[in-house]
Amino acid sequence: MKPDNQIARKITTLCEDRNISIDELAERSGLKKEQIEVLLNSSNIPSLSPLIKIARAIGVRLGTFLDDSSGIGPVIHRKSTPQEPITFSSQLSSANSHLDFVSLASNKSGRAMEPFIIEVNTPVNQKPVLSSHEGEEFIYVLEGNIKINYGSEEYILSAGDSIYYDSIVDHLVTSAEGQIAKILAVVYTPL
Repeated sequence: MKPDNQIARKITTLCEDRNISIDELAERSGLKKEQIEVLLNSSNIPSLSPLIKIARAIGVRLGTFLDDSSGIGPVIHRKSTPQEPITFSSQLSSANSHLDFVSLASNKSGRAMEPFIIEVNTPVNQKPVLSSHEGEEFIYVLEGNIKINYGSEEYILSAGDSIYYDSIVDHLVTSAEGQIAKILAVVYTPL
């Protein structure tokens, strides 16, 4: 595991605390052992889909991987507060990372939703790899254009457009025409 991968450290710690091996985690989550090993040994994080499956397999909410502390009551995220984004990739490899997530509620304890500001920067030649997980997603485009592959459909959204969909359907969010876009995304995953 690379030392700068906070999410991998949390997954490793949670698995050790629960005596869950990588093989057992793979079986429980429905992921391949190789996918989990890439996740644990990469400085970039694969898409949310495997993280959601791992969270369910361990018995924690997705936010457990993303936050350091928990607060009671409302959480305010100020735009002036610097926050290092978490970089996700839609590929098994970290070579095609294209999603930089800034959590807007990382200190809220017991949350059921994960709100993010995401910068989407997809290489033009990237082959789409769709994923699915339990829950729902809401996306509002703040800047640029994004492409949503959802099942067999494709949607192009521009600044001001939004989409709400069931995450169980295979889907992928990319920037349109290789341009950088910025979105507000809210992900809900049941425990």
